[in-house]
Amino acid sequence: MKLELSMTPRQRAFIEAGATEVLFGGAAGGGKSYAQVMDAFLFALKYKGSKQLILRRTFAELDKSIIRTVLGMYPRGVFTFNSSSHTGRFKNGSIIDFGYLSTENDVYQYQSAEYDVVRFDELTHFTYNQYIYLISRVRGVNGFPKQIKSSTNPGGVGHTWVKERFIEPSPPNTVFKGEDGVERIFLPSKVDDNFFLMANDASYRERLLALPEKERKALLEGNWNIFEGQYFDEFDESVHVCEPFQIPNEWRRYRAIDYGLDCLACLWIAVNSLGEAYVYKEYCKSNLPISAAATAILDYTEREENIYVTLAPPDLWNRSQETGKSKALIFDESGLSLTKSNNDREAGWLAIKELLRLGANGEPRLKIFSTCRELIKCLPGLVRDEKRPTDCATEPHDLTHAPDALRYFSIFWYRPNDIPEQQEKRVWTADMWEDYRNAQSEAERAMIKKRYGEPL
Repeated sequence: MKLELSMTPRQRAFIEAGATEVLFGGAAGGGKSYAQVMDAFLFALKYKGSKQLILRRTFAELDKSIIRTVLGMYPRGVFTFNSSSHTGRFKNGSIIDFGYLSTENDVYQYQSAEYDVVRFDELTHFTYNQYIYLISRVRGVNGFPKQIKSSTNPGGVGHTWVKERFIEPSPPNTVFKGEDGVERIFLPSKVDDNFFLMANDASYRERLLALPEKERKALLEGNWNIFEGQYFDEFDESVHVCEPFQIPNEWRRYRAIDYGLDCLACLWIAVNSLGEAYVYKEYCKSNLPISAAATAILDYTEREENIYVTLAPPDLWNRSQETGKSKALIFDESGLSLTKSNNDREAGWLAIKELLRLGANGEPRLKIFSTCRELIKCLPGLVRDEKRPTDCATEPHDLTHAPDALRYFSIFWYRPNDIPEQQEKRVWTADMWEDYRNAQSEAERAMIKKRYGEPL
């Protein structure tokens, strides 16, 4: 049987790419999914008995894109498809499994599987953990090439980690080695590269040109700094990031924290007399118990810094059923007193948007020192929640910590009357804490007044 396949130069480059990890795409209409299906077909024919896996995030996406393309392209004389198992088999013994990963735990259905090639279609729709787990399934002793080949547009929950892994380390079309020694390459593709689409739907480019500027840059130009679904699409590193400078002593300084054992994120923020806020320092680290987290924050704070308040989410004041203590109390016992901020998510995100918005002078009210790389990475990487577009998605979770800390500051800054003014606090001794825990309510109130320096 003779089969004629037509492909663009960009698609050919993807098929011939020999790096262990390959990413193809960028703009819409570049022929990415077709290239995946065509590449999988040629691999299956070349390597008899090979095993491949093609993945989409949901079954609906898998069925309406990849599977339909496969059934329309692969000749029935050499390929059969089982719609129950979603498995395609070739006469030479090669197999292609078609799968989807709707949740993080879906990866475990491949726990004992072995594949020569794993293919992610729309890679930015997957989380980093899903990708890393499936890499471990690429193995075998048959001597066939072992690769992970992906295609995608900018945007989605995985946008930030994909950009870090493939886009930022090296110029496009260049094989490079990551810190782990693995060879990778990013092959960009734009709509103009797909001459088949341009020949049959010449107006497609015009429709992309008609989109608003940010969507146009993402889908037509493949701009990885702007993408569909981005929550803080007003963030512009050239505008909102500045070089460090000496903070004047008269500026009011804040700390804001988001705490969990998975990650402590603390931001130091200074506000000038014009109400302009500067995030001038950050500390982000995982696996710190509360006492260690408090010590780290205090050690990272310079002696001459006069911190007005340290803001934290209300849930830190919830008491543990086991100890009867709250996390806020343990922080205080460790030498770091916290002030309760507001946890209204939507109002907090909107407060950040207000600070990012350019004023009449063309400048925002929030700037971030260039040394605060975690916040600079995470803030523009947040995406909209699919069910509540006015809220940020909570996945990928590792992007949320530093922005959450900024949210606690921002909503406090816009709604300071929600939180009582606090005077200078005196550190309690262990005996004072014991008296407080054993006291009746009237005595508790008296000790609280004394603690905050208020008259009895």
